[in-house]
Amino acid sequence: MASVKIAPFEATPIEAIPSTVNLCQTTFRSQKTKPISYRLVQLRKLYWGIVDYSDALVEACKLDLGKPVFETFLSEIDWCKNDIMFVTKNLEKWMKDESAPDIPLTNSLLNPRIRKEPLGTVLVIGAYNFPVQLSLGPLIGAISAGCTGVLKPSEVSPNAAMVLKKIVEEYLDPSAYAVVNGAIPETTALLNEKWDKIFYTGNSQVGTIIAKKAAETLTPVCLELGGRNPAIVTKNADPRLAARRLVWGKLHNAGQVCISQNYIMVEKEILPAFIEQLKIALKEFYPGGQKASPDYARIVNNRHFHRIKKMVDDSRGKILIGGEMDESDNFIEITVVQVDDINDSMIVDESFGPLMPLLAVDNVDEAIRIANTVHSTPLGLYPFGTTTETNKSAFLTPIIK
Repeated sequence: MASVKIAPFEATPIEAIPSTVNLCQTTFRSQKTKPISYRLVQLRKLYWGIVDYSDALVEACKLDLGKPVFETFLSEIDWCKNDIMFVTKNLEKWMKDESAPDIPLTNSLLNPRIRKEPLGTVLVIGAYNFPVQLSLGPLIGAISAGCTGVLKPSEVSPNAAMVLKKIVEEYLDPSAYAVVNGAIPETTALLNEKWDKIFYTGNSQVGTIIAKKAAETLTPVCLELGGRNPAIVTKNADPRLAARRLVWGKLHNAGQVCISQNYIMVEKEILPAFIEQLKIALKEFYPGGQKASPDYARIVNNRHFHRIKKMVDDSRGKILIGGEMDESDNFIEITVVQVDDINDSMIVDESFGPLMPLLAVDNVDEAIRIANTVHSTPLGLYPFGTTTETNKSAFLTPIIK
């Protein structure tokens, strides 16, 4: 693996953005990116770029998020490498024409076919919490589809953004793929260009802005936004299993995961046992404490530290476990708080951090009503109980147990 010094974050000059986009669009119109041979070469080059700069990506994620080495490989580096391997093995099959299904007899003699054509030039706007996976993942899809594209990594993870820029510029075709770094001014300049598709991962407020801007030119968008995801623990659940799995969902990346649970509804009968198992799980996972562990990440910056701290300070609930914070290190311990109503600050907003509010409920039906009131279309649902109980809650969102 190459060992590199990560360059200081530098924004792309705004005046250079139109020409960068125009070059990618011109390359697409030349059909250079359409052949499967071209796509496979670019994917393989990107794979080796990730391999060669693995050390730099690990260091960048450590600097930006305090991300543990194992987590960086598990959910960033190896994730993207596996994506590329999967795509390269299946791309030829995916590109083949298909017979059009359910064709009326009157049209069947025309022998209609479905042909997969590249869409055009795409804009990928990445996220800070998984700065490698959520940036390169959509780009891998664009390359596979025969599109050209511009990647805008999150400026909130500046070190990862600079490493990604180096990988793309050194390994991919510079006439087809580019990285634009920056913040709001640069993103605004990018959105002023005409795209064939925009892919954005982040919060709903920015997602709304992007959707409105894209609507002006009828540009299709793919928005992967956050969610207030519920977990439900019934009296028939295994409290040890539920506690261990839900704690893992919060310790990964210090809870800065869009699909981690935002609040946990626990039937009153099992609440004491569940709380005890949470304590046992945390002690087992971090025998020396989370702050001293090299396997626990940090909050990405001081602004997000204070955002999460304010949720705890404004809560009317009782802290049962954790609560330690250190602003100098952007450290927030996994914090379990028992709250009394759905209007508590711990529930009304997505924490996107290591907070675990508990809300006692009488039964599963009450939990389902609350979940629909808080957010009826979350990204994830985590029910623990009997098959009948988990099936009952399935209408909220796909179940992950």
